[in-house]
This record gives sequence, structure tokens and C-alpha cells, in this order.
Amino acid sequence: MVIDAVVILSGGMDSTTLLYDLKNRGLNLIAISFEYKQKHIKEIECAKMTCKKLNVEHKILNLDVLSDVAPSSLTRNEIDIPDGHYAEDSMKQTVVPNRNMVMISLAASFAMSKKINKLYYGAHAGDHIIYPDCRKEFIDKIKEILLISDWHKVEFEAPYFNINKADIVEIGKNLNVDYSLTWTCYNGRLKACGKCGSCNERLESFKIVGMVDPIEYEYN
Repeated sequence: MVIDAVVILSGGMDSTTLLYDLKNRGLNLIAISFEYKQKHIKEIECAKMTCKKLNVEHKILNLDVLSDVAPSSLTRNEIDIPDGHYAEDSMKQTVVPNRNMVMISLAASFAMSKKINKLYYGAHAGDHIIYPDCRKEFIDKIKEILLISDWHKVEFEAPYFNINKADIVEIGKNLNVDYSLTWTCYNGRLKACGKCGSCNERLESFKIVGMVDPIEYEYN
């Protein structure tokens, strides 16, 4: 079977919706997820279940070294995840420096080795506030680099970079995305905290679209 594209799949809402979206277009896909000592490792279990449900091949790569070279509240127990909204400056504590560049590079290496022509990435407009590696300038440069970094050219696509999370939920609603198999909360607990920037954005998005978030929160 010819594989049309590699999808970077975190197990969160955005990349999961993108996986459904591409699958709905009839593309044959391979999803790649990364373990980097993230507190919210539950997202990897969600990615596994989604790939099983959609019958998509799934690779999980170990990237633990990222926690050592680029510490963040996402990966270090001694650094608390801040509560609040993404617009707040404190949320910069959740930045893992250059994380997406590293992940994209590894996924691109895989695509190149397998002669796969496309690589998809689920960044969206809400990420632009505090994550430099989700912005248009970054995406444009990556597009250029992946066309010259190997004899096999890989086309890099981030189709959601100019829309917000509510728009993505709307797309997912039409695709019947199973959002119960997604994880967004940055805290690594049994239920979502409902207080971190990631939870706030998720809850706001479901409210805008008029859907009920199917996951459990600590305050329920």
C-alpha cells in the first residue's frame, strides 16, 4: 500500500481532527507520536486508541532527551503547570523550547526514508500567542527547508494554522470525531484540571460550537 502522508499526532484535539480530516479525504496515512516525558502522557494512549479506531498505522518515538535539554513545566515535576488562559504571560512556562522543530525534523526523516511525499502538522491560530514554532513564519521556513534538506522532497502542510480551536471543533463535529479519545490537559492527572490554559481553550471551543465536552473534569 502506498502511503500518502505522515501525520504528527499528539493525541490532542487538533491533530486528531486533522487525522480524521485526512482519512476522510481517502488518504493512506501513518501517524507519528512522541514521548518526551510530558506530564500529560495520557495523550499518547488517546493517540493509540484513535489510530486503532481509524485503522491507521501508528509509530511512537522516544524523545526523552528533550526534557533534559529543554526543561519546561510540561516535563518537569518541580515546575508547576500554571492556571489561566493562553493570553496570560505565565503560560510561557509551558513552552518546550524548539520542541516542534525537533518533532517535525524526525517525522520528516521518517517520511524521507520511506519516500512519503507529505507531512502534516496540526498547529492552529490559538497557538500563535505563546508558541513561536506554531506561527506562519516558522511554518513557511519549514516548508522551504524540507524541499532542500534531502534528495526526496517532503511537502509540509499545516492546514489549520489560520483557524482557531473552535473552528477545528466545528470541523470535527462534521467528521464525527470521537473527542472522548483526545486529551488536552497539561496536568498528568486522572481527570482534566479545567484550569490550565489548554483546558480553558478546549472548554471555550466546545461552548462556542454548542457541543458538550465528552471528557471528565476534576470539578464535575
